[in-house]
Amino acid sequence: MRLVGLTGGIATGKSTVARRLAERGFPIVDADVVAREVVAPGQPALDDIARRFPGVVRADGTLDRKALGARIFADPAERAALNAITHPRIREAVLARSLALAEAGVPLAIYDSPLLIENRLHEGLDGVILVVAPAEVQRERLMARDALGAAEADARIAAQLPLAEKRRFATWVIDNAGPLTATLAQVDHLAGTLNALASG
Repeated sequence: MRLVGLTGGIATGKSTVARRLAERGFPIVDADVVAREVVAPGQPALDDIARRFPGVVRADGTLDRKALGARIFADPAERAALNAITHPRIREAVLARSLALAEAGVPLAIYDSPLLIENRLHEGLDGVILVVAPAEVQRERLMARDALGAAEADARIAAQLPLAEKRRFATWVIDNAGPLTATLAQVDHLAGTLNALASG
């Protein structure tokens, strides 16, 4: 099975591209969904997070993402500590899902991960799709989407590798600066390329 990475900067529109690829018939292995599952109540990762980051687990046993986010985005060392807890478990779960798709005879799947390149996960893939948008568009979308102040939005953007750096590793680039119709047209064109790759 071919496995193609999908990534982008925060608030560049990666989810929009992922949805369109799913509509075109490509299974999506979503690292964000897996990441939420590995920190669900009862999971070992949540216990580790509670010990390392006191006060970020609510009384009902669920993770307070906003409280945790405030800590990790303000301090690279705290972010690294969280990644050390969650990333190995996310990789294990993603591998299991990818193997299940391969065993089911799926010719090509999409691995959707915001930190694909930062974590060097792109190195074993059959190509990388990068979704880009101008920095000011990212910032505006992020502030509106997550109800963040400018400084908080900038900290989240700064926590990721700059898009200019990510472009060096991209096989295909989707420019999501313009209207939705233009973005979807790019994805539809890419779908044809991916289908050729799947059958090749």
